[in-house]
Amino acid sequence: MRDYDVTGVQTCARPIFCSRLGPYPRDGLERRAWGKRPAFFEYWAHEASLLPLATQPLLRWRMDDAREGVGVWKGVARFLREHPALMERALAAVAERGPLSASELELGVKGAGGWWGWSEAKRAAECLFWTGRLTTATRRATFERVYGLPHKVLPADIHGASTPSREEAQRDLLRIAAKAQGVATERDLRDYFRMAPAETRARIGELVEAGDLVPVTVRGWGQGAYLDPAARRPWRIAGAALLSPFDNLIWFRERTERLFGVRVRLEIYTPAERRTHGYYVLPFLEDEAITARVDLKADRKAGVLRVMATHAEPGATPDTPERLADELRLMAGWLGLAEVKAEARGDFAPALQSALRC
Repeated sequence: MRDYDVTGVQTCARPIFCSRLGPYPRDGLERRAWGKRPAFFEYWAHEASLLPLATQPLLRWRMDDAREGVGVWKGVARFLREHPALMERALAAVAERGPLSASELELGVKGAGGWWGWSEAKRAAECLFWTGRLTTATRRATFERVYGLPHKVLPADIHGASTPSREEAQRDLLRIAAKAQGVATERDLRDYFRMAPAETRARIGELVEAGDLVPVTVRGWGQGAYLDPAARRPWRIAGAALLSPFDNLIWFRERTERLFGVRVRLEIYTPAERRTHGYYVLPFLEDEAITARVDLKADRKAGVLRVMATHAEPGATPDTPERLADELRLMAGWLGLAEVKAEARGDFAPALQSALRC
């Protein structure tokens, strides 16, 4: 499996990089994303994501779709049409004052706050962001975007790069998806950058004809698939990592079940009494299998990484508790926490508690 590419990582990206790079300096991602010489920009891939700068021209057709109200972008285009003066005021404020958050724009009617009670300033800034007229200059406390003008935020060679045709850009995006996944179904490829079904099928056909994708059959999948011709085929993959629930490797849940035989669901928005595994659950990848899940909480005041619950998967082995304990200690150190403590919740908690005492 080759989903270990970092293209399109979520903006809650630190654990995703840690699972691949180990305990890297935690401010390193911020420097690479928002520093003087950025390597990434933020836009919509399969969700709001950090992407390599080279993909910015490949997503300009999506920005055009947002302006025109194509597909899922109808609400964006409608708000733009109905509030042209608000848009111009927002752009003028950023041009005059430099990068601003939505709360600093102070435009129009204020919202109720929270996730969905957006003010008009926030709606204006987001619409301008999706259409490419504003971009993320930085983020504050992970979730607050600070918006800047693209020609002042993006490197000149990226902002000034020529715009490929829609078809060419989509083929390049599918090549990226194929490289990241190695072997993938049409739906796998389509979900990586959330492309429309008809366009995806057309572009895949063109890539197959060009020899950039190879049609294959994967035993047990029950549907056709496509192979990246450059994909390596090792006999065995070894390693261990705690996976963020936003990680590309497990983000498309249908693919996760097909690869690992494990049903992964994000339970953050599920009422506590209805959760199966916990609030913020990280699956544990052990070699080629997901063997356990842990619900983690960083208790910074106490200096403890708390494992609120631990559950085993069918692929767990006698070595799993110790390997999981090692990864948890690694994550705790990376987070600046002194120790790991496991609560007695979950069927695998006793085994993990024993391994942590060793």
